[in-house]
Amino acid sequence: MPGDEIKALERAIAEITEIATGFGLDFYPMRYEICPADIIYTFGAYGMPTRFGHWSFGKTFHKMKSQYDFGLSKIYELVINSNPCYAFLLDGNTLVQNKLIVAHVLAHCDFFKNNMRFSMSNRDMVESMSATADRIADYSVTYGTDTVENFIDSVLAIQEHIDPSLIQPRKLGKTHLLEAKMKERKDSPPGGPGPANAYSELWDLEKSDVAPPTPETAGKRTFPPEPEKDIVWFIQQYSTALEDWQRDIMTMLHDEMLYFWPQMETKIMNEGWASYWHQRIMRELDLTAEETVEYAKLNSSVVQPSRQSLNPYYLGLKIFEDIERRWDRDKMFEVRELDSDISFIRSYLSKQLVNDLDLYVFEKKGPEWKITDKAWENVRDQLVLARVNGGSPYLVVQDADYERNGELLIAHRYESIELDLKYLERTLPHIYSLWGRTVHLQTVVEDKKALFTYDGKKVQRKFM
Repeated sequence: MPGDEIKALERAIAEITEIATGFGLDFYPMRYEICPADIIYTFGAYGMPTRFGHWSFGKTFHKMKSQYDFGLSKIYELVINSNPCYAFLLDGNTLVQNKLIVAHVLAHCDFFKNNMRFSMSNRDMVESMSATADRIADYSVTYGTDTVENFIDSVLAIQEHIDPSLIQPRKLGKTHLLEAKMKERKDSPPGGPGPANAYSELWDLEKSDVAPPTPETAGKRTFPPEPEKDIVWFIQQYSTALEDWQRDIMTMLHDEMLYFWPQMETKIMNEGWASYWHQRIMRELDLTAEETVEYAKLNSSVVQPSRQSLNPYYLGLKIFEDIERRWDRDKMFEVRELDSDISFIRSYLSKQLVNDLDLYVFEKKGPEWKITDKAWENVRDQLVLARVNGGSPYLVVQDADYERNGELLIAHRYESIELDLKYLERTLPHIYSLWGRTVHLQTVVEDKKALFTYDGKKVQRKFM
């Protein structure tokens, strides 16, 4: 980029930042980088500039870059949730395009900083992912690239099945409980339990902390005592098939997924918030007639409704505009802070808005797609349902000692949406390789309970 264009962009960034601050946006210090298309699409495929290498990221890059080369899609920018916040602008953007993008990413950064779903985010994830990449590279040297990459394949197959709750209950396995007991004995005051009865209580740990089973409950106890949503964490903790280096990789990938999860939970809100504010900020700029036309074309391409799928920019923008109309801008900032996509849609997608946006439910009936429902409550509820668990199926570890043989039983919390059976059958072998024993998955197929089992050889299905 020529020096005069860089200076013009720097002046525009300073002006837009001042306007955004005047509107009340609160963001981390910003760092802007101008990058060629290859770099932008590499970052888009990997999700982070410093992330570890994996063939699946290369596959995603090839698809995204091919669409760009053939003029089918274009990424104008990428922004990273960090402190400072990094924004990567595509080399070749016009000044007007960059003005819109800068306004857009400032609003994204405001959202990252202030929305409660991001409150537990690791703001140094750029450095953390760099350290992860180095450790995985070391493991590849020690154990072989194919061995490490095959293992990562299995972890990535279940990476969405974590527990991103902001308030986590303390998860105590037998080992953790033993450590707690030992600390309790160590910290006991003089005159408390001595070494003899302290150790005897440790040997009787299960007896002292768990009521003995009655004839009615005998044989019904399961582990975990309650269904566990965080499948990645559970396998990393309790699988007997994993080596230390594999547990280390699972822990690192689990942390990475926790970082990405809030973005999955707030996609519609985040893009709607950024679209709302780039429009408001651009109105404050002194644009020429030619610049106004260029901005209008770019903005319409971003926020127009799609014929094929739901455009999160469009839906989020319209809901925020409706909140401003029905309440005020202060209410918008409150919603930005407290809500996720689920509560955002459930609370603020009104009957009037569903009608105005012409939203409806459609399904494939035979060879054709047909509208099946236009009742606004059902449209709202279907949108909410699609956002549950970040759009992924809700699975839990039901029993880690199924059939009293150390087998793993995973249950699908069925909510009228069936699992993709081909994907299920391809995923079970990955879970088997992580657990080391037979894996079962309980779900619903055609309104009947079904149990899928993989024993290391083939997937079997039976109706219950």
